Formats: sequence, structure tokens, C-alpha cells
Amino acid sequence: MITFDEILPRIIEILDEHKELLGHLDKLIINRDLNGRVRLIVNTKAQAHNEQIKSLAQKLAEKLRPHAYSTDAMILYEEDMDMACAGASGFMLEGLSNVQVIDRLAVESHWDHIAPVAHGVPRIAFYSIKGGVGRSTALAVSAWFLAQSGKRVLVLDLDLESPGLSSALLPEDCRPAYGITDWLIEDLVDNGDAVFYDLVATSALSHDGEIYVVPAHGAHPGEYISKLGRVWMPKILEDGTHENWSGRLNRLIAALEKRWQPDVILLDSRAGIDEVASSCVTGLGAQLVLLFAIDGEQTWSGYRVLFEFWSRSGMVEQIRERLQLVGAMIPDDETRRDYFERLRESAADLFTRHLYDEIPPGESEADYFSFDEQDEVAPHYPWAIKWNRGFAALYSMHDRLRAVERNEVEAVFAPLINGIDGLIPDKGEENV
Repeated sequence: MITFDEILPRIIEILDEHKELLGHLDKLIINRDLNGRVRLIVNTKAQAHNEQIKSLAQKLAEKLRPHAYSTDAMILYEEDMDMACAGASGFMLEGLSNVQVIDRLAVESHWDHIAPVAHGVPRIAFYSIKGGVGRSTALAVSAWFLAQSGKRVLVLDLDLESPGLSSALLPEDCRPAYGITDWLIEDLVDNGDAVFYDLVATSALSHDGEIYVVPAHGAHPGEYISKLGRVWMPKILEDGTHENWSGRLNRLIAALEKRWQPDVILLDSRAGIDEVASSCVTGLGAQLVLLFAIDGEQTWSGYRVLFEFWSRSGMVEQIRERLQLVGAMIPDDETRRDYFERLRESAADLFTRHLYDEIPPGESEADYFSFDEQDEVAPHYPWAIKWNRGFAALYSMHDRLRAVERNEVEAVFAPLINGIDGLIPDKGEENV
């Protein structure tokens, strides 16, 4: 018997023995159901090769146990192969151009569905593999800095299971009546308008610009746990189709953008590799995805899993130009230089292995998506944030930002805030 991770290598071995059959098929689908069991989906037009297909099915049933259906239930014939894949996560099997693996997952959001960059103002997602790296603090400080510069900033706390960003930008008595969770729940029953105009509070830290904060929940969370258990639900539309969580969030963000007319939208994602994080990183049309990292195996192992998945599913070219590594909590002492160099080297190795193009001998680097380790404009080159005790506690951040000076912020966060500011079109410049 085999384990889940052995399924695909074993399938490749078996299909290598059935190359003649594959040559007769326009497409073969390897379908993995919610339990991880494999069966074949074949076009009904291929029944002329029924005996060979049955032979393949028998071999798969034998070699993939317990991760396979029995031989007599192993084959599904479909007239419309595209319809058979609808709504599922999938990728082409390595080295086989007409064999597609379809994963039926228990979630509506997928890391391999990369939404195009949203029209309108830039959306910037703050993301980390693990928590506790200062991601939310960096977002709050970025919003403060941009407002200091006269920008109108819309901030959404999408870390719904661990909310807290709003505490850095709003005192408790200034929070709005409702939050994102409330809207998502009401939208399921077409009642989103009942809470829409009470989702946003303006931060007193706005200065020359504005900071509009949309918290995870309102001033009175109410039955937050009960709401959270329903918030990820897809919405069933009038025509019977489903609108997934990312689609619903996109509608909300578009409506908020129309109402408040921000210059930039900052999205605080949940940490980790789950369906909530995938929506924030790949499903909301972010122009820039900031990957927060500290130098450690937990960080690199997590990003390696994600990058390998994008590579395997053929999504690398769609996502890589939107990524930027952020070096979080860089030591502000004599070890800073050595730490930063290790962080940069590890990031360069990871990006080179999985996201950058391999340059053939004699070819120009300018024709490929590839960067030197020390290229400061490369996605892997860390935007460094220095560790600073004064910015270490999110719960006290509101009071800290009330008294902080601009030069203090620039000393700690300069690469991050300048990088974000550079993405925002000047006033009067048409947004694409």
C-alpha cells in the first residue's frame, strides 16, 4: 500500500507503460476525490480503446491501493471533458501533455487560480507563512505613512480568525458597528446593504490624507464564532451557480472602493497556507503581494511548499511578477549585516530554484525573468524592516503612531513604505 505523496510518482510510472494508449487519447483526466481516491475520466469517444483503458484502470487500482477505486468503479466516461473539470483545482501531469490531474478539494479557494490584477487603485496584500513577524504592524505603519503623505488608504483586516489590525489604527470606542464578517454573513441572504454603510471607520491618525479601516468584526462582535463558521460559504446565485468566497470579497472591495475613493487598498491576510490566505494572495487581484520572512527553516520550508505548488500547477508566470520579499525584524545591532546577507542568500536560492527562468547558454538575461542575488530590484531582494522595540507591540500601536515622528518611521520601515508609495499613481494620473 502507498501513501498520498506516492500517488503521482506511481501514476507516472504506470502511464509510462501505456504510452501507446495515451497516443490515442486527446485527454486523460486523473481525478482525485475529497478522500484522495483516484479514478479515470475518459472521453466517451475513446471507447474504441476500451480494452486498453480497462487494462490501465486495473493496473492503477492494484498499484495505488488504498488511494484508488476498485477496477469496476475506476473509469468514468464523459462527453464534455471541460465540464468534468469545472470548479476544480488542476494541473497537467509532469512530462505528459494530455494528462491532467484534477483535485476535488473541500474548500472553494485555490492557490492555483490566480486572479488578474484588479482594475482601479492598487491592491497590496500583506502575507506571511507564519505569524508573529510584524506583518500587521507593518501594514498599520504603512497606512500611517501614506496618510501622512496625503494619500487616501483603505485597510481591510482579512485575518478573520485572529483579528487585531484595527486596534492599531482605531481606539476601541471609534470602531464601526459592523465588520467584514458581518457583511459576508448578510450577503449570503442578500442583506449586505443593511451593514455596508456601517463597515468603515476613519482613523484619527489620518493626518493630511485618510485611513479608512474595515475591521474583521464590529464594535460588538456578537455571535462571532457562529458567524465565522459560515463566513467562508459560497453564495448560491439566482441561476443556481456558486460564487466563491474570493468572488464575494471582490464584490465587497469593489463597492468599498467606489464609495470611499481610496488611492490604495491594503489587505491584511491570514498567515499560513489555507483557503483564507489563498484568497488574499491569489484571489483578490493584488498588484503586489508582500511575502514577510524571517531567516529560519520554518519560513523557507513554508514558502518552498507554496512555490513548488505554483511551479507544478503551471502558475509561476502568472504570480511571480507580483511578489516581493520583505525582511521582517532585521536585527538592529552589529549582527544586522550578516543576518541580512543570509536572508538574501536564502531568498535568492528559493526564488532561483522555483520562480526564476533558467537562462540557456549564450542567451541574454534581459530576455528572461531572472535576477542576480544582489540585484536590489529583484523580488527576492528583501525590503528590510529593522526590529524596533517601539514598534513591537500591536496592541499599543495606536498610541505609538499618535506620537511618532516621520523620521522615526522612515528609519525602521523605509524600503517598505517607499516601495508601496512608488506603486501609487500620482493625483490626476489615470488608473489602469
